[in-house]
This record gives sequence, C-alpha cells and structure tokens, in this order.
Amino acid sequence: MQIELTDEITKAINNALMGGTPCIVATVGPNYMPNMAYKGSIVTFDKEHLAFWERSDGETLNALRQSTKVAVLYRNPATRLSWRIYGNATLHEDGSLRDEIMKLVPEVELDRDPERLGVAVLIRVDRVRAGSQTIMQRDGSLQSGGTAG
Repeated sequence: MQIELTDEITKAINNALMGGTPCIVATVGPNYMPNMAYKGSIVTFDKEHLAFWERSDGETLNALRQSTKVAVLYRNPATRLSWRIYGNATLHEDGSLRDEIMKLVPEVELDRDPERLGVAVLIRVDRVRAGSQTIMQRDGSLQSGGTAG
C-alpha cells in the first residue's frame, strides 16, 4: 500500500493552527545538529504530501538546504490524536508549485510574510506513525493500529 493520508489526518493537520496545536517540524542541520520549530503553516498538499511556508529564513531553512530529511509531529491532547510523519522535503523558491502551496497556507501565516519572500516546502511522506505503530509506509507495509497515539 502506498502512502495515503486519511481524511482524519488531513482534517487534523489542516486545522492544527486554528485549533491551537501547531505542528512541530524536525530537521537535521549542520554537523547533524537537530532542529525543531513550530510551523503553523503545515497543510496537507495531497494524499502523499504535506507542505508549509518557510518564512523565517532561519535554522529550518538552513537545515533543509543541507538535508532533505524531515519529521513532522502533530499532537492534540484534547482529541488524543498524535502522528509522527517522516519524509523528504523539496524547496520551491519560485514557480507554480510555490504559488499552489502558498494558496493553501493559512492567511494568518502569510500575513507574517507580507512581501511573500518565503519558500514553499513540499514534503513527500514516506512513513506515518501513531504511537508505537507504523500505520503507513512508502515501501508498502501497513501495520495494524489506529490513529490515536
């Protein structure tokens, strides 16, 4: 089975910021130094990709320029939903895909980048974990287990 982000995952991630539970993005920077940052702009792009608007031009962007490996953590204690999503990111500094991603980003995040200088980041999802269970994996294996974790 391929990666196919469920409606439950899509709805939760797309509403994370407004629900007060922005996602955390983890990257690997210079000298393999881990970096984590809240990203209120995380959205699902399609059934196999997440995306976000990187406006800070800081550690996350620098890390992504060095390594495409990325992890996204979604956790909502009120609903008891939690996913760890792993994948590979590509940066889109211009072009139609950048514009497409920008249209999906919550307006409140774009308002923090009035000149629209940010970079669109597209994440190809390779694995999704809920708790200790891998529930989706690009290599085709699907473990049993729910989405709450």
